[in-house]
Amino acid sequence: MAGIQLVKGTIEPSESYLSASERELKEEAGITLKAEYPLLEWQRRLDEPVWSICMMAAGDHLPDHWDHYCKDDGGHVFQYFWHPLSLPPGSEWHPVFIDALTVIRKTLVGMQHR
Repeated sequence: MAGIQLVKGTIEPSESYLSASERELKEEAGITLKAEYPLLEWQRRLDEPVWSICMMAAGDHLPDHWDHYCKDDGGHVFQYFWHPLSLPPGSEWHPVFIDALTVIRKTLVGMQHR
């Protein structure tokens, strides 16, 4: 079991972090949002990929939870929900995503104190 994860993907050649974030969100979650700016680059360990995490604009009329069929890897139906950043992820989350959310939360808190 993969546990609870975040939407993520690969940046295509000649694609910006921002456009890759928009494309991956549409492909994997079925949601169209505008990427506002890069929030941070993060690498959990040296043997793992670098993540470029972007801040997305708020969307109108987004559901609290939804299912989306993603064509990647032969096709999967993913179940989505919004996780409040103020709450820590639970044990059902994959460890790499727990670490990513921790870094995102710290970055956002740091930005509020500037």
